[in-house]
Order: sequence, then C-alpha cells, then structure tokens
Amino acid sequence: MSAAPPPALAKKGHSHRRPLSLTTRLAILFALMAATLLLGVGILLERAVDSHFDELDAYDLDAKMAVIGHLIETTDDEEALELLPRRLKDAFAGHENLAVLLRDADRVVVFGTRLSSFEPEQLTGPVVGGTERVWVRDGRHFVSRLREFQLPLPEAPTLHAALALDITHHVHFLDELRIRLWFGVSVAAAFAALLGWLAARQGLAPLTRVTATARRLSAEQLGQRISLHDAPAEVRELAEAFNEMLDRLEASFRRLSDFSADIAHELRTPVSNLMTETQVALTRARSAEDYRETLHSNLEEFDRLARMISDMLFLAKADNGLLPRPAEVVTLRAEAQALLEFYEALAEEQGVRLRLRGEASVVGDRLMLRQAISNLLSNALRHTAAGNTVEIEISRGKNQAILKVCNPGAVIPADRLPLLFDRFHRADDSRSGRGEGAGLGLAITRSIVETHGGHVEVQSADGFTTFSLHLPLGPSLPFHGRQGAG
Repeated sequence: MSAAPPPALAKKGHSHRRPLSLTTRLAILFALMAATLLLGVGILLERAVDSHFDELDAYDLDAKMAVIGHLIETTDDEEALELLPRRLKDAFAGHENLAVLLRDADRVVVFGTRLSSFEPEQLTGPVVGGTERVWVRDGRHFVSRLREFQLPLPEAPTLHAALALDITHHVHFLDELRIRLWFGVSVAAAFAALLGWLAARQGLAPLTRVTATARRLSAEQLGQRISLHDAPAEVRELAEAFNEMLDRLEASFRRLSDFSADIAHELRTPVSNLMTETQVALTRARSAEDYRETLHSNLEEFDRLARMISDMLFLAKADNGLLPRPAEVVTLRAEAQALLEFYEALAEEQGVRLRLRGEASVVGDRLMLRQAISNLLSNALRHTAAGNTVEIEISRGKNQAILKVCNPGAVIPADRLPLLFDRFHRADDSRSGRGEGAGLGLAITRSIVETHGGHVEVQSADGFTTFSLHLPLGPSLPFHGRQGAG
C-alpha cells in the first residue's frame, strides 16, 4: 500500500484559483452576448446571401435552358437541324461563365462549348438523371442543370442538354463574407468587452468605496460613510444599508462606551463609601456600638452593590437569550394586586394613593413579570407627589394584554423618552426627586417583556407619564381578591 502524500504536496497539486472579479465577469458576459448576437445576425445574413445567389444561378440556368429549348423546338426540318449547332453557338457567344453540352441518346456530342468545365464522366459516361449537380474542377466551382428535349422531326432522337454555370465568384464572395464576419464579430466582442468592463467598473465604483470604507473602520473611527451621489439604484440600496449598519454600529459602540463609563461611575460610589467609612472607623479605637453602626452602613452599600451586580447579570443573560422561558399562565391582576399590597405602606408614607382596574392573563414566567411590574410601580411612586394617585390599568387588546402604569408628574421631553430604557439612564432632575437607583430598572423591564414576545411603550403628556407593557394574550382565568387599593 502506497503512503499518502504529505499535506503540503497534496495541496500543491490543487492550488487555489482566485475567482474572477464581478467586473471581469460582466465584461465577459457582454462580450459573449455581443458575439452571440452578431454571430446570429451574420449567419442569417450569410444564408440570405447564399439563398439569393442560388436563386440567381437557378434563374440564369433556367433562362439559358429555355433558350436551348426554344432553338430545339424551332428545328422542324433537316436544314434547321444542320444549322442547330451554329445557332446554339451564336446564342451562347460571350457567356464566358457558361458551359453547354448537347448529346443524343448514343452519347454523340451534337454541340459543346467550354467542355473542360465538365467532369470526364459527364462527357463520356451515360446520361445521369437529375436536374442539378455541384462540383469543383481546377479550383473553380460549378453548378449544372440537365434536361431532355425532343426534336419536332419524324423519328427524331432525344437530345440531352447539360449546362454548367461557373459560380466561383459567388463562392469567393461568401468566403470573404465569412472572413469579414468573423473578424467583425471578434472586434465587436472585444469592443463590447471593453465597454462592459468600463461600464461595470464605473457602476461598481461604489462597491470599491464600500471596501475602502470597511478597511478604514475601527472602534475609534466609525464616522466613515459612503457617498451616494453617483451610485446606481442597485448599488445605492447596498450603500444605504451599509451606512445604516455603520450608524447602528456607531450607536452601539457609543452606548457600550457610555455603559462602561456608567458602570465605573455607579460602582465607584458604593466602593468609595465603603472605603471612607472603613478608613474613618480605623482612625482610632471605637466602641462596639460604633463598629456595629459602621458595619450596618457598610451592609447597605454591599446590598446596593449586590443588587447592581445582580441586575447587570440579568441583563447580560437577556442579551444572550439565557433567560428561562417557562410557560405558566400568569394572571396580571393577581400579580399587580400583590405588588400594591407590598407597596401600600410606602405609598401611605408618601401620601400617594394606589388604584388597580381591569384584568388579563398571559403565558410566561411569574417572577420575571412581577419584577417588570414592580420596577414600573416603584418608578412611579418615586416620581409622584403627595396627594396624587398611581393607577395600574389592565386591558385586553387584539391578541395581547396591555398593562399600563400611569402617574402624574413633570412631563418628560419627547426626545428623552426613547432613552428611558437605556442602561444607567436617568430622567432629568425633575423626575429624580426621591430615592436612588442605578438606572437599570427600566432596562430590565424591557428585557423581560421582550423575552416574553412583547414590547414596552412610554408616553408623557398633559402632566402624566404612562408606561405600557404589551404582552401576548393568554387564556383567561378567574381572579379572586381585592379590587384595588386607595
């Protein structure tokens, strides 16, 4: 058994061939199309000319055969029969491209002119039937016509007439036409290939710019864009899609950079507090109660750090599609009612009333949906002044359940609304009056809702801000509990 060749040698025999560029392919396609079209037209033209020459030759032979027939038909006595060769000679004088052969049934030549044009067997052999024959003799091309004639005399023999027409000039013309046709097709194909290459190169120039732009891109240089002023319609769509992709990439990198900066900022505050309090506690000896207070204060900062890290891990799982997807039926009213009871004490302390109405059921994870509603409710309580009411309204739409959390307060500018669900984003100072947060609650809410196949909307106008959760509708279940709080 022979050993297998080394990989290096095996690959050497099958070298990778670089594929042809799109410009070259289009140029070849242009050339093939032009050559095919011109070749087809040339073949039709050649056949038309050839058919025309055949018609001319047939007409010429028929005309000359008609002359012979007329002379034979007028040979009605012995004297005319003797004068027939002379009359034929006079009739065909000056026809240099025509050979005439007239024989009787015994192969005796009655009249002949330019007999060297005929083939030997045509001169000495038996009379061959048929009306037309083509041959080449001494480099010249001939076509013949045969016909029988009966002399109008008693017991007159049958005469066989043969005409040989020299068509060499026609053949030479067709040969020259073919040569010029092939030359013209070749030149036209080359010219079409050149034009196709130029047109393709010009038309695909935006693709070259796309390549150049892509090579210049980096995380620090995402501001490059492709010019569309001279791009054709087909390439314009690609260029526009490429520019839109760059817009999304630039926005994503900007958000990632802001996110990293926000993480550093958010983590720095509790870490700084922990270090400061610990350093102060270590400056001198203290009582057990003082140390206990310091530990309680540090515990609050640790709890804040733990919540922040837990929230970031949750969002990381959501980004990578790692959140659980249980399919249990969740009654939104029951979850909202439980949260109202949880926040009831805080609401009473702030002088805020809570109200719940409507009901609907969805399919999903109960704990995640409760967390999403809790984030909206705590956000609403944090930004609602005393004496006002936070409302939770649940309704059924077309194939979806809608849960709205509405609270009165300062109106958020329209250009800020899309940013509310960004990580670490906080509204303006007018909406951050009480409490602290890392700015991850609304981002988590959006991730939970999108994981359940829904979406989140927010509206702020006329002194009210409303967050709406749109979730796929599930089967209806009866709810037994309190109808609201207030």
